[in-house]
Amino acid sequence: MTETELTDRCKTGDNLARKELYERFAERMLCLCYRYAGDEETAHDLLHDGFLKVYSSISSFTYRGEGSLRAWLSRVFTNVSLEFLRHRDLLRDGMSLDDVSDLPDESEPDASVLSMEILMKFVAELPPGYRTVFNLYTFEDKSHKEIAQLLGINEKSSASQLFRAKTVLARKVKEWLMMNDR
Repeated sequence: MTETELTDRCKTGDNLARKELYERFAERMLCLCYRYAGDEETAHDLLHDGFLKVYSSISSFTYRGEGSLRAWLSRVFTNVSLEFLRHRDLLRDGMSLDDVSDLPDESEPDASVLSMEILMKFVAELPPGYRTVFNLYTFEDKSHKEIAQLLGINEKSSASQLFRAKTVLARKVKEWLMMNDR
């Protein structure tokens, strides 16, 4: 079934089409939710909430070519995840600057030897505010201005949280490399 057929059938309330939509995109959307939530249980809850939102708002989707459905779904799931974080007031969670050790005059560690699973685990361990800014900047390709608008924070706060997230990640990668003699 093509994406246009799939979305047209979903718009009419066809449960088989909804099931196919879920089966095609659930794994990818679960990964997106996990990047924001930081734990599997919450990610599954967000996945459920996201698909409810998708099914109730699919009539607003307009097909714009190959990949537009996936892009629309990603926006819906990102917004559901951000709303969850806002509602729980988790975007303010961070670390004190004293807890973030800078890596002065050192080159960044080579993270290419780490598996994606380990890297995503490190991202999931970031404080929610850092993790959210990192995800929006790195994976959603948002500017600091866009992030600030989305999260209701100052642009400089976005840049600061991204810097801190990268510093924490670099430290974790460096520690992992040292522990695994790479």
